[in-house]
Amino acid sequence: MSIEGQYIDIYKQYSGAIKKNSAGALNDVRDAAFERFSKRGFPTKKDEEYLYTNLAESFAPDFGMNINAVDFNVNPYENAHRYGVPGINNRIYFIINDQFYDKEEQPKAAELPEGVIICSLKKAAVEHKDIVDKYYGKASKDSKDGSVDFNTAFSEDGFFMYVPKGVRMPYPIQLTCLMTSGADQLATGRSLIIIEDDAEAKLVDSIFAQKELKFLANRVTEIFVGKRAKYEHYKVENTKRDMTNLNHVFIELEEGCNVLVNELTLLNGLTRNNVEVNFRGKDANLDLCGMALCDGEQHLDTNTIVNHWVGGCTTNELYKYVMNDKSTGCFSGTIMVAQDAQKTKGIQTNKSICLSKDARMYTRPHLEIYADDVICNHGATVGQLNNDEVFYLRSRGIPESVAKMLLMFAFVSDVEEKILIPELKDAVRMMVEKKFKGEVESTCKGCSSISACHS
Repeated sequence: MSIEGQYIDIYKQYSGAIKKNSAGALNDVRDAAFERFSKRGFPTKKDEEYLYTNLAESFAPDFGMNINAVDFNVNPYENAHRYGVPGINNRIYFIINDQFYDKEEQPKAAELPEGVIICSLKKAAVEHKDIVDKYYGKASKDSKDGSVDFNTAFSEDGFFMYVPKGVRMPYPIQLTCLMTSGADQLATGRSLIIIEDDAEAKLVDSIFAQKELKFLANRVTEIFVGKRAKYEHYKVENTKRDMTNLNHVFIELEEGCNVLVNELTLLNGLTRNNVEVNFRGKDANLDLCGMALCDGEQHLDTNTIVNHWVGGCTTNELYKYVMNDKSTGCFSGTIMVAQDAQKTKGIQTNKSICLSKDARMYTRPHLEIYADDVICNHGATVGQLNNDEVFYLRSRGIPESVAKMLLMFAFVSDVEEKILIPELKDAVRMMVEKKFKGEVESTCKGCSSISACHS
């Protein structure tokens, strides 16, 4: 039987149970997504977008799937301080594998502004049907990635956030996915985020994995940002070396909005980050950036697609990798400028450092420009630490190991500066320091908690 075959059989046998444990718009598109997955299958290295990552092999192990929405009897709020960013006065929400946790109230949680809705996606599909029907599946509908179809076919629940017109969220929202089970587990989480015209919001999305087991998370996030709205999206991964994490983020931008996406990978196993952005309104601005610190046999593959369909918009894209030991990094980025998208500004940069001879970095920046009045450029570099700079610091009495660490700090500092939440920036800096010192796993003992890295 093929790798896809086992999942095709599962869906045919249990699709009724999947639909029973979900609702509304999630079920409306489920069968069509399954048919697409049955034809496409999982991506492999034969697909140009996955030249360096055989995703199909990641699904081959016999993972468990929580099709019947069994309660794992976990109360994350008992240890909520372990999972959040220290110092942020906010609200924190949890996904247990792929089910929204709503069994307990948040202790000492700040009040949500009037009109803001944050809840289970399944619940929202029933209680806020008009909103979910309008947006669910719309940003990802043109994806040709079989793993996205797989998610759409199997997702039963997830995270829903709606910020109505003109509302400004006074604090960041934290979303933490906890991977926990009695056996190796595959989870298909889903998030739907809607920021209406003139609204503002920030979200910190992190993931935690139980260290004794193997997990595969296949998550899809759809984000809609309205006219003149402001939105910041931070993804923090600090999990473990046998974790497989697939993240698909689809973003729709309307006129005059400002969006920041920052992907921070510190400890992982195999990670594939897909980001696809569509400019739908003029004069919008996107900052898209990321940082990866990889060693051992960590594997990180990032694929970004930014489509400028209208004119007057700006994209600033910056990804930086620090690779050591036998780790592998991949970056493929495309900025497309349509014929009518005059006055577009697009900058794409990928810079990487390989600290060992066995580390590998593959980079493919790409521009597709069909308009003639644009300012666009791209660049990629892969190199090593500058020996002259190391020598200079050593000549000032700084030990070699400290000199190298200082240079690595300087290398990733411009991505850190794109973290606009001060408390999160401090937490990430602490984790980066521990990573460069080789202390993350010995200090945190495999824990992916942000706050635990301060211990």
